[in-house]
Amino acid sequence: MSDPPGPPDPSGPPHPSAAPAAPAPPDPPVPPTAPSDQGWQRLDARMLLVHPVRELVRFLPVLVGLLIAGSASGGPPWQLLGVAVPIVYGIFRYLTTRFRVADGRVELSRGLLSRRVTSTPVARVRTVDLTASLIHRLLGLTTLRIGTGLASSDDGESLDLDGLPVGRAHALRAQLLRAAPVGPAATAGGDGDAGGPHAAAPTTLATFDLRWLRFAPFTATGAVVVAATVGALSQVLDSLDLWERLDVGDLAVPSFLGIALLVVGALVVLAAASVLGYLVTNGGYRLTRAAGAWHVRRGLLTTRETSIDEGRLAGVALGEPLALRLAGGRHLQAIVTGVDRSESGSSTLVPPADAGVATRVAGELLGSAVPVDARLVGHGPRAARRRWTRALLGALPVVVAAVVLAVATGWWWPVVVAVTALAATAALAADRVAGLGHVLAEGYVVVRSGSLTRRREVLGAEHVIGWNLRDTWFQRRAGLTTLVATTAGGGGSVTAPDVPEPTAVALADDAVPGLVEQFLEPVAPRPSLSA
Repeated sequence: MSDPPGPPDPSGPPHPSAAPAAPAPPDPPVPPTAPSDQGWQRLDARMLLVHPVRELVRFLPVLVGLLIAGSASGGPPWQLLGVAVPIVYGIFRYLTTRFRVADGRVELSRGLLSRRVTSTPVARVRTVDLTASLIHRLLGLTTLRIGTGLASSDDGESLDLDGLPVGRAHALRAQLLRAAPVGPAATAGGDGDAGGPHAAAPTTLATFDLRWLRFAPFTATGAVVVAATVGALSQVLDSLDLWERLDVGDLAVPSFLGIALLVVGALVVLAAASVLGYLVTNGGYRLTRAAGAWHVRRGLLTTRETSIDEGRLAGVALGEPLALRLAGGRHLQAIVTGVDRSESGSSTLVPPADAGVATRVAGELLGSAVPVDARLVGHGPRAARRRWTRALLGALPVVVAAVVLAVATGWWWPVVVAVTALAATAALAADRVAGLGHVLAEGYVVVRSGSLTRRREVLGAEHVIGWNLRDTWFQRRAGLTTLVATTAGGGGSVTAPDVPEPTAVALADDAVPGLVEQFLEPVAPRPSLSA
């Protein structure tokens, strides 16, 4: 006797008499997952000593007012509880700040009641700055600022990791620069391999030289320091009511010698302040190349380290202000894609230094000294005439006023003023004419213009994303135009003023072939002379 048939094998073929199985219902949609809460890191715990102190300093005027009001009322010192408010705020600021680098993004989360999360792709990283104030340096901490070209000017949108150990910050900087696409130099191995076992040692291009201090009086640093000092002293005198107690009538009118001594003393103070400010800002300066990036370190009290990807370097700008140029100095900035003028401190490569140093470093950054030393093509006599005309017209009101005053009063010194004004404007016009020019050298668009704030800008043609030709009514009458090369770095453009229009079109077409040609009017063919 055979055994009764068992249940059909679910893995075997279906029984002929079985009804067809109903189609399986579709899988329910998977709800979108919330962002992972893993990988978030806090800043260093030593920031618990920094944030409360910062908040106390920020609230200091309010706290002083509360203490004065409480002392005057004679009541219990409840106003001392106000000191706890900024301290607690600083502690909560630390506890509510987190960051992470995951899934190709950098994220920074801040805030308790109003949560703000700032996120950017690692591929958008342009520069990485390490800034350490004096208190940071005492605690062994630093602030890592990520420059992406995407953050707005609002501090809430910035990517600043304020309070990382120095070693951890350096490792994170190397990670960000290695992950960001920085071009062939970083992807072909060798110097670009930041983490490989055979990574090349850093190459030093320039270091701080005490002889550079002689250029400090020819910069604006001293004027800024003196203005800030005078403003602070003025506020102190005003708070102590010393201005009201000062009787101007008691002051003796200084003689000519006294005025001369005051002027000389002011110049000495200005020069000393310039030297001090230059030393504090640029002391310890060092420019190195390593791991496919340029690294700049400077500062005595507050140190700042900036790293610029080689692939983001679109060109350089050699600053040649008149005063600095007369002293034989120059300064150098990098034109970095995605970094605008508001982040100019991140693009400073060489502070005011010897002209030879800035020129040499510019050539090494570009890989060739030809664009830096190339002889420029002048813009012709019509461009020179415009500079002479504008300079002399600017001095005309001074000359007319001086002549009228001399004729009306018979004084001789207005004539000296008029002659001095004419001589100064003539020298300025001649210098502006001599500094005007352009050239296309080894794939770089080189433009120079100006006198008091002259700049020689060298921009790689591959970084030009568009051309603008602008001209005023006066320029059109002279057959000139202003050629503007737009780019994603620096100030967003490189401008060549008062270029003859055919020359401007030829330069734009040679630099980026085919970009301008498609917008030109076609030239009508010549009529045939054959019968």
